[in-house]
Amino acid sequence: MTRYIDVTAMQQLVLQHGVAALMAEMADCIREGFLRWDEFDQSHRINMAVGVGVLADAATGYPMLLSEITILTALRTAATSALAAKVLARPNSRSMALIGNGSQSEFQAIAFMTQLGITELRVFDVDRQATDKLVANLSPYVTNGTLRIVRASSIREAVRGADIVTTVTADKTNATILTDDLVKPGMHLNAVGGDCAGKTELQPSILLRSKVFVEYEPQTRVRGELQQMQQDFKTYALWQVLAGRQPGRDTAEQVTLFDSVGFALEDLSALRYIHALSQKLGVGSTVDLIPALRNPKDLFACAAAARATLRQAA
Repeated sequence: MTRYIDVTAMQQLVLQHGVAALMAEMADCIREGFLRWDEFDQSHRINMAVGVGVLADAATGYPMLLSEITILTALRTAATSALAAKVLARPNSRSMALIGNGSQSEFQAIAFMTQLGITELRVFDVDRQATDKLVANLSPYVTNGTLRIVRASSIREAVRGADIVTTVTADKTNATILTDDLVKPGMHLNAVGGDCAGKTELQPSILLRSKVFVEYEPQTRVRGELQQMQQDFKTYALWQVLAGRQPGRDTAEQVTLFDSVGFALEDLSALRYIHALSQKLGVGSTVDLIPALRNPKDLFACAAAARATLRQAA
């Protein structure tokens, strides 16, 4: 039997377990995945028209889980951002600028608030309605005093005084969302929006002055901010920092940058987590993908049995 998590089931998991707890536990699972880096076959992302999550048994190839992956990807992306920031941002970071207030913004805000202790969110989007939506969705955290939201009138105002800057815009061109003059010593930059060929958000000079961390460098060079840099530009592997093999931030004044594009290991870890959580909470359903045969050579009888059942029903 294959466990099946559709959109309704994923919504139920978020409702029952809580979005903050879900992302925190997912981040732990992703960290465990990165620590097994040497066991993982690295490859570029495969583009698909419609994304579906499949978790299969490595020994048999049988699918253990079929899952929607739209909500799951939003959860996974924010969980990974927070995981990276824990080892790259300054420990006393309390203010984050959030540039781009679209579909990923609430997930990023909640992950950083609950996992890093961010108490001030400085938000900006060229679409004021997107910011209205973000503020409304985060209003419970403002009401209970956990979070202060500052609506900025520009990117410059949003990043002023911020310890962490997250860029997560929907611009599909080689855009310059964040310029070098806005980046101050000690900032951690969480560059999420540059996630496909031809799409960037940061001025190249920002990368030249930053210590840049990546998930899988060959993929990041064609999908992330690294598209703008020469092939010999130095980067650092996030998994090496998580494993304690390399340092993260070298000094309090250093600018660190996580060039986030998403990687299959993160999807695998997220699917493993959702599979376990859905079983624990009894959420989702199961489907048969392989027929149970009395005689393995008589597949026709199995197919004909369905015809007989339809006749009886008629």
